[in-house]
Amino acid sequence: MSREARDIIIKPVVTEKTMNLLADNKYTFLVDKRANKVEIKKAVEEIFKVKVDSVTTMNIQGKMKRMGRFQGRRPSRKKAVVSLKPGHRITLFEGM
Repeated sequence: MSREARDIIIKPVVTEKTMNLLADNKYTFLVDKRANKVEIKKAVEEIFKVKVDSVTTMNIQGKMKRMGRFQGRRPSRKKAVVSLKPGHRITLFEGM
């Protein structure tokens, strides 16, 4: 089963913490839950034309939320922190 790179990388994560990681040349993305580190690395290299050094992934469990007397759960998601090789940058994040 072959997936396209744009199906694996869902969107970048833009928070204060992830903006601080940019100084270390690390970029954070929400990714498909079924994607593995090798697929994520290939997808980032294909989309942004950069060389990836390493990929760290984490599965985030959805939080319980209430709306009055009804209980529900936010969706679970998978996050990837991608370290780039020295000299490579993703310009998408630079203006934030």
